[in-house]
Amino acid sequence: MQIIAAIIFALALIHTFAAKTFERLAHRHPKHAGLLHFLGEVEVVFGLWAFVLIVAMAVVVGGDEAIKYAESRQYTEPLFVFVVMVIAASRPVLESVEALVLLIAKFAPMRSAVAQVWLGLALVPLIGSLITEPAAMTLAALMLLPQIFHQDMPEKLKYAALGVLFVNISIGGTLTSFAAPPVLMVAATWQWDSTFMVTHFGWKATIAVIVNATLTTILLRKHILVIDEPIAEAGQRKAPLLVKIIHLSFLAATVVFAHHPVIFLGLFLLFLGFTQAYAQFQSTLVLKQGLLVGFFLAGLVVLGGMQQWWLQPIVATLQPIALFFAALGLTAITDNAALTYLGSTIEGMSEAAKYMLVAGAIAGGGLTVIANAPNPAGVALLKSGFQDESIGMAGLLLGAAIPTMVAAIVFLVL
Repeated sequence: MQIIAAIIFALALIHTFAAKTFERLAHRHPKHAGLLHFLGEVEVVFGLWAFVLIVAMAVVVGGDEAIKYAESRQYTEPLFVFVVMVIAASRPVLESVEALVLLIAKFAPMRSAVAQVWLGLALVPLIGSLITEPAAMTLAALMLLPQIFHQDMPEKLKYAALGVLFVNISIGGTLTSFAAPPVLMVAATWQWDSTFMVTHFGWKATIAVIVNATLTTILLRKHILVIDEPIAEAGQRKAPLLVKIIHLSFLAATVVFAHHPVIFLGLFLLFLGFTQAYAQFQSTLVLKQGLLVGFFLAGLVVLGGMQQWWLQPIVATLQPIALFFAALGLTAITDNAALTYLGSTIEGMSEAAKYMLVAGAIAGGGLTVIANAPNPAGVALLKSGFQDESIGMAGLLLGAAIPTMVAAIVFLVL
């Protein structure tokens, strides 16, 4: 069963990289466009193959065992990402963050539009240390979408910006012990508090984030569109201060209760009721995108749970430097939180090995859509700005290569 699960996992990875090909085929073969579009949805891939795994498990070891395995998995993270993504993408929250960015941009020694992009690539990922990485990804993606991911921006530069955003989100949440999923998996076991994170990871991550954002903004500056005011839907009015405060309170409460799905799901239902009551201040909620992202992550949880048999020996036997590069590479093909969780189950790891494992996992968190939990949210929100309305995984890998190198050098040298 483990071998079958590994094969299915490999097929899911291949499908991820082939998603853009399915979108192209959909345009060439309109008769089967519906099915091809479905197969081309990156967010569907791991959920789809998770069902294949469960069916295979039912055939090989029995239906009861397959159901028992599916129910044994922990789905708190997919649920949380769905909820926090919808709340963070709401119009009042987005207006609040955009107002802050516009205010800071006015005092920057550069064009306001260029400063806004720099802040979206640097400040918002670092704010992720307070509001969690999935929320930061959602806000940064929605802010940058109209300025960077438009038709006049060369496709190569879009992938460069996407790669930097994903890498900066992955490392930008390390100023605290609760915001980045791979850090959260080890924080309690290894007794890493926020002070430890700031002194060992946070300041280094800040340097890498600033370098990546600065270099990319320089590349993009000639193609950046000027967006002076947030784009609202027809019939929507600017949210009053009280509505913004209530939305931000929902976001804060969801972050506080991130490990208690009963609480944050209850808060989410209250949030949905509030948005209906004050619909004139709302844009369309990103429920579809959020559900697809949750489906993707839940599929990854199911598929990833059967990969420990070959991942854990690699993590357990390598020396610190080798472990860093192994974690950096393995993160591209498995969720970095799952990787660090495996490390937390190994007894007797040295402090150097612990550091290298986490550093490699977060540095490689932008390489693929499955490398870090917030990445599917970024793909769901930004894919409309790319050709065929699909993000190619090879393009993302190339776009993230240089910012990943910057992050790796910072964590290894400083």
